[in-house]
Amino acid sequence: MNVLLHTPEGVRDIYNEECRRKVILSGKLTRMLHLYGYQDIETPTFEFFDIFNRERGTLPSRNMYKFIDRDGSTLVLRPDITPSIARAAAKYFMDESIPLKFAYCGNTFANTSSLQGNMKETTQIGAELIGDSSIDGDAELIALAIQMLLSSGLKEFQLSIGHAGFFKALIEAAQLSDEDMASLRQLISDKNYFAVETFAGSLDLPEGTAELLSKLPQMFGGVSVLEEARALTNDETAINILDDLSALYQKIEAYGFARYITIDLGMLSSYDYYTGIIMRGYTYGTGDAIVKGGRYDHLLGQFGKEAASVGFVIVVDELMLALSRQKIDLPDGDMTTMILYRSNLTREAVQLAGKLRAEGRQVSMFCEDPDKCLDDYMDYCKRFHMDCILRLVESSVLHRIDPADGSVSEEVTP
Repeated sequence: MNVLLHTPEGVRDIYNEECRRKVILSGKLTRMLHLYGYQDIETPTFEFFDIFNRERGTLPSRNMYKFIDRDGSTLVLRPDITPSIARAAAKYFMDESIPLKFAYCGNTFANTSSLQGNMKETTQIGAELIGDSSIDGDAELIALAIQMLLSSGLKEFQLSIGHAGFFKALIEAAQLSDEDMASLRQLISDKNYFAVETFAGSLDLPEGTAELLSKLPQMFGGVSVLEEARALTNDETAINILDDLSALYQKIEAYGFARYITIDLGMLSSYDYYTGIIMRGYTYGTGDAIVKGGRYDHLLGQFGKEAASVGFVIVVDELMLALSRQKIDLPDGDMTTMILYRSNLTREAVQLAGKLRAEGRQVSMFCEDPDKCLDDYMDYCKRFHMDCILRLVESSVLHRIDPADGSVSEEVTP
């Protein structure tokens, strides 16, 4: 008989120490969301395919896990949580005029190649600010993302800030064809400096636009990047975007987080629903972004509620990888105590466990197996990070055993 012990490609089991760390990290990130006043929301793991269709700017259809229900409807494992939040907000909060603040934690699924080591199932914790079109809203979300990373113990990271409308403004002014626009977008996304310069030079572009597009992949750094770009364009829309980014930077300074910010005018997103700022957070120890997000002012309108919105996610798996490689330890959660007892002392063991649990202690009870010795249980404690063994030897006497060194002290049960 063949026994299936392995997971499919692109997914994996998480257990023991790693799982404990993930739970602790998720709790710390969620706690920070709550401190900023974001309320929990949970949406289904799978939804109708149309929630994530191409018109809404999410992943290509070929990269989604799709299946058919018994009614013939096409369903999909969510590749992205933001459209789900948008749908739910439009359904349950249609008449709400004051901004909504949502926090969530969930897994997303992308049927992409695993050749580069990318997982097909990832855990995301994020925030959505719905119904706020202000620069203050952008600044709060950026500050919240930074605060969450700091709460994880991460110290060295940068949040790159761009604007989805900047490239679009330059392209509209240049009146490029869809084919030329797609080629240029890909070259800029790849940061292919020389190819962008050559391609832009071959096009019939307004004065200054060719130079600005050529420099776009290199236009990242401090706030001075905005002035550099302003000197190369007369397009009113592009200038207004640069003004907004400058105002945003000043507001982030008010939070005291400017040192974590990099301006990147060449940042482009594969998600077409972004209309304003876009952000990605990076640190060393991982090749992918640990923060992703941006402003999406028209997405909720596709579900019937006109509401400008902004949000982001922290990719928990990538953040854990970075923390591990940077040797940053997460504070231990509450340790578990093992109560070891013989079957004739079940009542006493249950009473002791109940008392300790009432005090907030984590307790795991084990009836002694006659085929196992104390060393077996001590090794078990080490593997599963239990801090001590309380071994009942009589109805009112227990031994406190330290699994680390085997030291024993005798106590009277309370």
